[in-house]
Order: sequence, then structure tokens, then C-alpha cells
Amino acid sequence: MKYAFLALSICASFVSLATENNEIEVIQISGEQLKNTQISPKDTPINGPFGDDLFLQDIARSVTPITREMIEQLNITTLQDILSITPNSYSASGFGNPSLPTLRGQLGELFQDGVRRQAGNNGFGIPISFNAIEQIDVVKGAPPVLFGSSQRNGGFVNLSSKKANTEQSQGKLVLSAGRWDHYSAQLDYTAPIVEGKSGFRVSAEHIDTGSFYDFSGYKSDSLFAAVRFLPDAQSSLDINFELYQVEFTDNAGINRPTQALIDDGLYITGQGIQPNGSAIARAGAIISPTGQVRIPRNRVLTDPDNINEATTYLLHSIYKRELNDKTTLKNTTYFQHLQREEVAQNSFVEIIDGADTAQNRTELSYQWNDSQSSIFAFDVRFNKVKGFSQFTTEADLPIDLTGPIENRRIPLTTEQKARLVELKPGVFVSPGAQYDLDNDGVGDFSLSDTTDSTSWQTGLAFVHDSQWTEKLRTSLGYRLDYYDVEARDPIAPQGQVAARDNIYETLHAGQISVNYKLTAELTSYITGNYNEATSNSMAGGNVLGSDNQISAQNFATDNTLAEIGLKFSPTDSPWYVDAALFNQRRSLRNRDGSNTGIRTKGFETQVFYDAGQYWFNAGYSYIDARYDNSASSQDSNQVADAFDNSRPDIINGTGIGAPNFASFPPSTRRVQGIPEQSFSFNSGFSITPQWDIGLGGIYTKSYPLDFLATVRIRDQYTLNVNTRYAFSEQTSLRLDITNVTNQDNWRPVFEGGYFGSTLVFPELPIHAKLTFQHTF
Repeated sequence: MKYAFLALSICASFVSLATENNEIEVIQISGEQLKNTQISPKDTPINGPFGDDLFLQDIARSVTPITREMIEQLNITTLQDILSITPNSYSASGFGNPSLPTLRGQLGELFQDGVRRQAGNNGFGIPISFNAIEQIDVVKGAPPVLFGSSQRNGGFVNLSSKKANTEQSQGKLVLSAGRWDHYSAQLDYTAPIVEGKSGFRVSAEHIDTGSFYDFSGYKSDSLFAAVRFLPDAQSSLDINFELYQVEFTDNAGINRPTQALIDDGLYITGQGIQPNGSAIARAGAIISPTGQVRIPRNRVLTDPDNINEATTYLLHSIYKRELNDKTTLKNTTYFQHLQREEVAQNSFVEIIDGADTAQNRTELSYQWNDSQSSIFAFDVRFNKVKGFSQFTTEADLPIDLTGPIENRRIPLTTEQKARLVELKPGVFVSPGAQYDLDNDGVGDFSLSDTTDSTSWQTGLAFVHDSQWTEKLRTSLGYRLDYYDVEARDPIAPQGQVAARDNIYETLHAGQISVNYKLTAELTSYITGNYNEATSNSMAGGNVLGSDNQISAQNFATDNTLAEIGLKFSPTDSPWYVDAALFNQRRSLRNRDGSNTGIRTKGFETQVFYDAGQYWFNAGYSYIDARYDNSASSQDSNQVADAFDNSRPDIINGTGIGAPNFASFPPSTRRVQGIPEQSFSFNSGFSITPQWDIGLGGIYTKSYPLDFLATVRIRDQYTLNVNTRYAFSEQTSLRLDITNVTNQDNWRPVFEGGYFGSTLVFPELPIHAKLTFQHTF
């Protein structure tokens, strides 16, 4: 409660300042100023996925564009935060650092300026910085044919980079400080080089934070630079570059997620014991419960000696040229390089020793007449990844978090080391292929995602739009992608010839949509999408299977979408409303490289109002996500498997031992880790011209944490408040208080439910952040 009192006292200070500034004669002018806060996306242009300079009512998809003003107002700092404004975007914690969005209960892709970024391995990657970003467009459903074949099809986020200003100089300084030694600074400046012809922009951001969680922290630096050239009235060229370095913590949350832990914070103690009597955490260990204690929520599976850091740099360019009154050329180029090293004390290793991705897409738009137009696209993407991983010896359930730090550490045995390869002194990884050293017909090594792979993706796309009447418009698109992929073992065991394999595949995608204006303000749409997608490993690489071949199944994951919706966008009105019904099917890549079919059906709606002194938005989601008669797997069958039955007063243990790498037969069960319903809202009110206040909240309905639904996350809510005082047009101070009622909320650790019976993530308690902003 002390933080709540602190918040109230600060708010009282703002009231005092506002009162002093208004003890003068006031001349009141009646009237309403529309869209003065720019919190509604109604008139925000959207570029890239379906063409350029389109608006929400023009697009036959559920879309939420998030402008820079909305990013600041809603305190969006990670991809997980888009839930505050985007329906059906509830996500797992991504081990504390989400690198991908989750949309409609499925992992989505991350694009920047219309090109897919390197974004980790099934959501386990590196966090991103919004220092370089001007707008976030959230689109539900698989990427359209212009963007091409990809791995994740729940939806996608397209980040729009900042652009240089060629007309005037602008600058902004942002400083923030918050609980747990949270400090950040950003300086953003743009100016013309030759007025009206060229300009530059630079933006630098430094973040250095401690953490509520044990042995955790975050430190990053982002340097962004952009230039813009306007050589004539028909051409533009935008080039930008970002260098990003980050050190962060892989936070696995709290293990042993029993219902007592979720409901009452009670944790079962006792270290798991192997059959040989060893207390080192291994698969199949069994715990004899020694008691039950209330565990501090900051006590999580981290280690002070873990190493986790990454460096990446990205280059984007977009050239546009109006060739004549009917033809426009657009060329987009992208390059990214990534280095990453994580070596954890629980034996997990992921090292990316260089991942390079380059892509170039040329689009030719042609206006046949007033009602018919087409886009022709030619796309080439190159990806080369050399990486090493090892995740076969982790064992989380046997670890007693209340014991000494040594409980969490998993030194490898001689037998385990023999099934791996030593990359450098003391660091063992899986080879990139399987080898039978003793010729007994059985492979002698433990495989993970180690690879040295190269892929070429060449695509041809065509989109045709037809405006048949003032009310009826259709769009039809098709794409063909040809893949040339090679994978090699970068670290074959001594005396073995490194295995390698090639594969050549052709993938298809198609889309169709119909827009019909029921009235001038109300548009209906129906859309369908089909694509054949890939299934990749870390940094978009490809791996050899246990048969030392690239699986053709990795290029045969079919995805479908059917969606119908309404969009209400009245002119000269502060309102915008849309709603959609959807049915999607996609394939989820499992930890072992197999694929599981998931089908989701649901409804979502979003409402925006922005006028005068007051604005608000709200979103509601319903989703029914089920396995599509597909098999599934989990780290352990259920949490009770980790315990014997010596303390039935605490837990009825099965004594099977854990982890036991459970597999479940094909079913249509509900997918774990996804709330069936969620609701979010945000609102703001201007008390005076200088002083604003805001309130936001998120509600999620109860959902199963594990496959067998033995443990459930209860109904949860989070309330956030903020207040901002403008000392002048240039200078302001803002206070954000998150989780103001101090709820003990939980969420899954990882997408796909694999760790549902093993881990759960405790969300942050009440915390505050103070932000100073000055424009010049």
C-alpha cells in the first residue's frame, strides 16, 4: 500500500500545480476539438502488407495500427504490451523477454518495413527495442502474399521505422526512472540536409535496469540513423540503420506449478533424487515432499553465473518511383546480422555464431483504369545461420527453488558429455547430425538445433484489386516461393565426416477478399487465405533430422484462414468500431522438430473514441483454440509426476518421476495456456490544458496451464493508472503506475504449452515509472 499512497501524494502535487496555474481569469470557449490526442487509429495510414497508404476500412483483415502517440500513451515497451490495445493478443512471457507476438492463440511473425526480421526460435529469441520505430501495425492471420511464405501464421506485427524530416528540425529527449533501479534515456533528432530535398535522423537509447526477480537485469543500447532523399516530385529514397546490443536474463519463472501455488503462493519443497541417490536435477528424478512454504514471487529459476547477450545490426532501404501516371515502382532492401551467446548453469546452451539475412523485393504497381489495379512482385531472400545448441539435459521440476543456488545447477555427467561435442572448454553442445559410432544401428548423440545452414527463397507474387461499384471491391492474390536449402553439421564428432543434405521445395499461397459498403460509414468484408509455410530453428535456420536429412515436413505446414467482419468508420466523428469472426488452422513446430495442428475459432472487437477532453478504447476477445486431431507433447505428463505419495496431505504424487517428456495421442482438446476470453480498456481525460490523467485495465478469464488441465490460472485483472503534467508545450512529466491494486497474477512461460506442467511466470507487482520529456 505504500506505493499507492506515494502515487496519491504525487497526484496531489499535480493538482496543486494545476490549481496554481489556473488562478487567473478564464475565458471559456465552447466547442469540441476532434482527435487532439491522436489515440484513435481511424485515420492512420498503413503501408506494406496490402499496399501503401491504406486505411482501416480499406483492409479486409482485423488490424490495429499503433501510432507513436499511442505507444507513449499506453506505455508499450515490449511486444507483450500490445494486449492493452489489441484483441486476441494474450501471450506467454517468452522466458521474460518476448521476441515474437502471439495473435489468436498462435505465434506470429515480426516484420519491419515489410520484411521479416530474425526473431528467435519459436519465440525464444532476443528482445527488441522500439527506439527505431514510429508505428506498430498488428494484423491478424497469416502474412499476405506480398510478404511471402514464413513460419508463423497466427498473425504478424509490422514495425514502421522512423523517417527523416526534410522540412524542419525536430528533437526530443526522454528520461525515465522507475522501481528496481529502472533507468532509460533516449535522444531523437531530425533535420533537413537540403530543405525539401533531403534530411537525416538519429536516435539513441540506453536502458539499464535492475529487476524485481532474483539474479536478473537488463541492459541495452540502440543507435539508429536514417536519411531521406527526395530527388524529384516522383521519387523518394529512405535508408536506415540500427545497431542494437543487449544483455538480458532468461527468466524461467517458478517451477512446480501446483494449484496451491497459483491460488495461495504455496510451494512444495524437497530436492528431486535420482535412482542412484544423486540430488543433481536429472530426468526422471523423484521428490519426497519435505513441506509447503509461501515462496517469494521474485524467487525464480535464474542463476547469477548465466551468460546471455546478443548484438545485431539491421539495414533497410525503401525506394519509390512514379514511372508514369499508371505505373509505380517500389524496391525494398533489408540486411541483418546477429550474434548471440547464452550459456546457462542448468546446462542449456544457445550460441549463434553469425546469422546473416538479406532480402530484396521489387513491386510494380499498375493502374489499368479507374477501377482495376495490380501489383507484381519479385522477391529474393537469403539466410545463412551457424549456431550451436543443447537443451537435452535440462530438468526443472526436480529443482527446489527454496534451497541453495547449487540446486539449480546441472553439471554434465561423463555419459552425457559422450553424447555431445565440446565447443569450447567446459561448453558442450549437440552435433548437427546423428552418428553411430559403434555400428549397432542406434545413434550415439543427443540432438538439439545445432546447424550450419544456407537457404535461398525466390518468390513471385501477384495481387489484383477491382472496384466493381462504389460499394463492391474485391482483391485476389497468389504467390509461389521456391526454396533451395542446404544444412550441414558445423561440429561433427572427432573422426566423423560432417553430414549434410540439400532440399528443393516449391510452396504456394493464395488470398481472396470481398469488401462491400453497406452504408457510407459501415463496410463489411470476407476474406480467405491459404499458405504453405516453413518450420525453422534458431534465427530462421534449417536443421538435419535424426536421419541426417532435412525433413520435407518442414516445408509442408498448411495454414488456412477464413474471416468475416464489419468496420464502422464515420467521417467527422470521433468513433471507430470493428468486429470479426474467424476460423484459422496452423501447424506449430514442437521442441523435437515435429509439427502439431491447431485450429482456432473466435470473435474479436475493438472500439475507439477520441474527441475533446476525453478518449477511450476497448477490446474484447473470445477464442476456442483446440488441437486439430493432432498429437502433442509436454515436458512432463503432469506436475504430480515429480512427487512420490509420501505426503498425500500436500500432493497426491504419482511417483513416475520428472521430467518424463510426455506425448499425448491425437485429440481435439483445448490448447493449454490460452484464456478463452479477454477484455482490455484504456481511457484518458484532460482535467486542464496542462494536466491529463489515464486509466487502463486488462481482464483474462480462467484457463488451463497444462494439457490435462490439472492446474488452472484463475480469472485475473490488472489496473494501470497514469498522469501527465505539461509545464509548457515542450516539457512534460508523466507518472505511470502499473498493477496499481498489486494483483498476484500469473502467465505461461513459453508458447505452445510445452512447459505447462513445469513452469509458470509470476507477473510484476505494483511498480511506478516517472518519465520526463522535452521537445525542441
